[in-house]
Order: sequence, then structure tokens, then C-alpha cells
Amino acid sequence: MKVLAPLLLALVVNLAAAQEVVRPELGKPLQAAQEAAKAGKYDEALARLREADAVPNLTPHEAFLIARLRGFSALGAGDTATAIQAFELVANASETQPDELQRTLEALANTAYRAKDYPKATVAVERYFKAGGTSDALRVMLAQSRYLQGDVAGAARDLTALIAADDAAKRATPEIQLRLLANCQQQLKDEAGYVATLERLLAAYPKPDYWADRLARVARQPGFAERLVLDVYRLKAATGNFSDADAVQMAKLALLAGLPGEAKKVVGDRDAALRQQAERQAAADKMGPAEENAARAAKDGNALFNLGYAMASGGDVAKGLPLMEQGLAKGGLKRLDDAKLHLGLTQAQAGRKDDARQTLAGVQGSDGASDLARLWTLTLR
Repeated sequence: MKVLAPLLLALVVNLAAAQEVVRPELGKPLQAAQEAAKAGKYDEALARLREADAVPNLTPHEAFLIARLRGFSALGAGDTATAIQAFELVANASETQPDELQRTLEALANTAYRAKDYPKATVAVERYFKAGGTSDALRVMLAQSRYLQGDVAGAARDLTALIAADDAAKRATPEIQLRLLANCQQQLKDEAGYVATLERLLAAYPKPDYWADRLARVARQPGFAERLVLDVYRLKAATGNFSDADAVQMAKLALLAGLPGEAKKVVGDRDAALRQQAERQAAADKMGPAEENAARAAKDGNALFNLGYAMASGGDVAKGLPLMEQGLAKGGLKRLDDAKLHLGLTQAQAGRKDDARQTLAGVQGSDGASDLARLWTLTLR
């Protein structure tokens, strides 16, 4: 066990010193117990300590010395109940020094946790930190102990503090801790907190299941604009959550949005009738020099941007992206945040990820566009 090595240094009695402070009749079994413990013969050590217990009129100091060895030996022997009892005696003894107190409380917390005595583990860890302990592993244990006792709010508080410490140290938070925090937030009905944690999971551990959960919540949030459902499907396709039924629905939405090229590309061979409809609409929606000149002559950038977007979404990013950027620069766009969202994802398709991040960072509003922009940014990592 990992805790045995430090305990051997901290809890085994210094025999030379012990001989000066204990009676001879106690010194012999105590020394024998220590030698057995050092040799890994923990059951024998416990037997010798029972002989020490039988010495009459033990002083508090003698009982303390026995407890130090008993905790270490019982831990090695797998006798958790005896180990816990001994560690508690040492932790509560007035002569226990600060450094030994921390190690003893750490051993007590670990032993109690393994024994599923979560209340006792919680108390031990709290005392450990009050005594100056700094173990990150025990901070995690504290949160887990609270959670397993049903103190979901306390666990969430501890986990939030752990994540803040990780952020300050610029280190990644383990997935299991983020999942536990998300679980707590769900139980607490903290939707905003849950979504924030879910996005942390997406940033560090971008699994399809996390994406499916987050995208479903985007579309359900109050005030979400129906016109952005097509963008949700685009994210589903980009994150491994795309079915044939999704492809057909996305193609229909693309046609309604005047993007037959995208509809044709998305539907593929899944629906022949829908593909033919997309081909007919693409043929009808001419995008030649005359249409481009007319868009450039318009008083605002809407026509130019939309022309470029139709080209890019249909697959001609090289031709469409410059027109989109020119349309945005010309100004007067009816839905500026939508335009930035679509420009950002087109820049990403062109491999211009830094430009895409900058563009997406400028998307605002409360209709879902800013959420989608933030999620697209996560895919760029």
C-alpha cells in the first residue's frame, strides 16, 4: 500500500528513544513488534502489540507508542477497523507532532474511505487540511466522500474549487472530476453550471456523447431561433452525431435556406427525390458573373455575402469565402451575428483557424448564435 512507506518513517518507534521512556516489561514486546513490522510480518507485529497491551497500568505515552505501531501494522495486515482505531488515537494524542499528524490523518482518511466509512473519511480530510495538508488527491477524496454521503452541494463546492485551482495552475482537470461535478449540478438542477461543465468536457475530452447532450440543450434553450436549427445539424455532423435521418432533415432545411449546393452534398444517395430537388434548385439559382456583379452593385453587403455563402456551403470555399468577407466588410447585413457565425465556420473549412476563432469570438446575441459560435470554437481545438 502506498501509505505504508511514509508511515514506516513516521509511526515506527525509535527504539533508542523508546528504551528511555518505557518500562522494560513494555520495551521487549514493543521492540519485537517493531522488528516484525519492519520485516513485513504484520500479523506477528499485532500479536506482539497485544502482549504490550497486557502490561498493567499503561501510561498515556505508552498507549500512544503502541497505537503508532498498531496503526501501521494493522494497515499492512489488512485489518482496517483496527488501523482506523489506532490512527484516531494517534491523531487525537496531544504529543503528536504537526508533520506526523498530517501523515496520520492522511492514512486515516485513506483507510476509512476504502472501508466505505465516508463520514469518518470526511472528518479526517477536513482535519488534514486544517493541519496544513496540501494533497490534491485528498481534495478529490473529500469531494467524493461528500458525494457518496449525499452531500451533493458540498461535493460540487469542493470540485469547483479544485477546477479553479487547476485553471490557476494551467493544468487539465481529470475527466472523472468533471463528470462528477456535472452529475452534482444535474442533481442540483443547476442548468447553467451543468452546461459550463459540459463545455469543459467538450474542450478537453470531446466525445460524441458529450456533444449530443450539449447540442440537444442548445436547441431547447429559451429564445433559441428556429433559423439556427440548420447550424445545429452542421455541428452534429462535425462531431460524430449525424444519422441518415439527420442528413435528410438537414438537406431539407438547407433547401429552405436557399443553399441547394449544401443540400445536395449532405443528402448524398440517402434520398433520391430530395437530391433531384436540390439539383433543380441549384440549376435555377444561377451564380455566374452577372449575379456577382449585381451583388457588388447592391447598396449593402447582404447579396454579396449570401452569394458567397451559397458557393462555400456547396463546396466552393475558395470562391465563396472572399465574397463573404467582402460582403461583411461592405456592411448593412440584416443578421450580423449569423453572418459572423457562418463566416467563422467557412474560414475554419478553409484551414484559417486563427481567423475563424477571431470571427466566432465576435458573435453575440441571446438567440443561440453565440452559443453555436462558442461550440464551433471548441471543435477547432
